Amino acid sequence: MTPSRRTLLTLIAGSALTAACGGGNYSRYPVAGFGRTRDSGGSRGFADIGFSDWSDAEPEYLLYPGDQIDVRTPSAPELNQQLTVGPDGRITMPLVGQLMAADRSLNEIQAELVAAYTPILRRPEVEVVLRQAGPLKVWVDGEVRTPGVYDMPGDIDAYQAVIMAGGFLPSGRRDEVGLIRRGPGGHRMMRSIDLSRRDMEHVALRRMDIVYVPRTTLAEVAVFFGQIREALPIGFTYAINGQYQQF
Repeated sequence: MTPSRRTLLTLIAGSALTAACGGGNYSRYPVAGFGRTRDSGGSRGFADIGFSDWSDAEPEYLLYPGDQIDVRTPSAPELNQQLTVGPDGRITMPLVGQLMAADRSLNEIQAELVAAYTPILRRPEVEVVLRQAGPLKVWVDGEVRTPGVYDMPGDIDAYQAVIMAGGFLPSGRRDEVGLIRRGPGGHRMMRSIDLSRRDMEHVALRRMDIVYVPRTTLAEVAVFFGQIREALPIGFTYAINGQYQQF
């Protein structure tokens, strides 16, 4: 996050929270309609600021730039391809050209290719198989020293992701770190993690998770999402009210 963006985020969040709290006692919710106390967060959702209830269910795998796939056409084996999803999220197939693959399931790609080849081939058959997943990335932002998108070196948790981003700034709320994840159906979920204790909870991260360290409370995450629409890489998309948006 550039200094100007960080300053803008702080000013907007600070103004909203001061107005909601009547002076700025941030030690407890409710804040800006939260209606929760600090010790009632955890894995519960934050629907009042636009996040669904938390679920540990594993959503359908969606392709991401860097993923390698095999595209097989048994009815026309000369069209078989081994492809890597490009940085722009696209793949290129013979006779039909480019199509968007990022943020789509293997079945969706397969169905689109069948439709594209139907005017060209007689009874086309297409199989799309994930050959190798690309780099697993997470976003770390907020009150950390070097916000950005990081490759996961393996199985890591939220605290390790913060360390990768240079650690907490003195202004960061270690006891209310937000973990944002795309859940089933593409809906964005958030939970609160307390990283201030020695016996902190170790929550394993998934690909495309967002770890956000707030300055005040998690209410500012709503402002944060309003600032990053153009900054998140391809693949960090979430569904809001059933419609996908780039977040």
